[in-house]
Amino acid sequence: MSTPKAFASQADLQEKKVSFTKLSDHAYAYTAEGDPNTGIVIGEDAVMVIDTQATPVMAEDVIRRIREVTDKPIKYVVLSHYHAVRVLGAAAYQPEHVIASDDTLALIRERGEQDKASEIGRFPRLFRAVESVPPGLTWPTLTFTGKMTLWLGKLEVQLLQLGRGHTKGDTVVWLPAERILFSGDLVEYDATPYAGDAYFSDWPQTLDNVAALKPAKLVPGRGAALENEAQVAAGLAGTRSFIADVFSAVKAAAGAGKDLKTTYRETMAAVRPKYGQWVIFDHCMPFDVTRAYDEATQYPDPRIWTAERDVEMWKSLEN
Repeated sequence: MSTPKAFASQADLQEKKVSFTKLSDHAYAYTAEGDPNTGIVIGEDAVMVIDTQATPVMAEDVIRRIREVTDKPIKYVVLSHYHAVRVLGAAAYQPEHVIASDDTLALIRERGEQDKASEIGRFPRLFRAVESVPPGLTWPTLTFTGKMTLWLGKLEVQLLQLGRGHTKGDTVVWLPAERILFSGDLVEYDATPYAGDAYFSDWPQTLDNVAALKPAKLVPGRGAALENEAQVAAGLAGTRSFIADVFSAVKAAAGAGKDLKTTYRETMAAVRPKYGQWVIFDHCMPFDVTRAYDEATQYPDPRIWTAERDVEMWKSLEN
């Protein structure tokens, strides 16, 4: 009898090596071998942080590295989307403003509590010192729809919604003068996209909208910073092909009337040879296929993941 597979990433305990990569005088990437990334923008008079790490204790390491290069105040925290692993460290920065799209605010209101409980249960290593998270949720103090432009002194920073993909609220941060983009989880590099809250039908077009900006450098949601146009193109192409390949396999099985478990087995067989070596592949795929199956059948919008639903789904597909 085979041993049941550990739930989600509960068995993932290995610490990752952190890199703090300078992309320009104004832009840095905090990355950790496929763990969630944080972006940093340093303007003339203030600092902006994009995605916070999962807990205030983990955010302290980001702040320490920022303080090695600037003493300017951290004025803005931008949430690329609503997921707990991206937002629960915000308190450590003591920003003047936490900024998110109106769509992200709507998701926090609708499902923030369930997402928090769900994510902490899935991936305990990413919530180191979870007791340091203040009670409640991380709430934006400024929201926007479509586009917001901020000036950090003479540095123009654009916050853009380029379409639905990873979530309906996805926000990218764009430095037009330097053509540097912080994509959040819309783009991953050598890391498996998590698509449990995704819009598979929309995501490829959204990536085309990212590409249309012609970024020279890009900080993905996971994976190393992409430091030239060839690497940026590879990150976009890899993410796009993964989303298309998973959705194609799921739609084919669902269209043939196959149930979710059969669809999952066939999709894994189809995509593992190409993507199985990517970080968190085995963690993401049950959630990704379940969401793709929902979208291909009867749920145009993602259903809410609860801790209970997570475990039921995992047992159904993996045991």
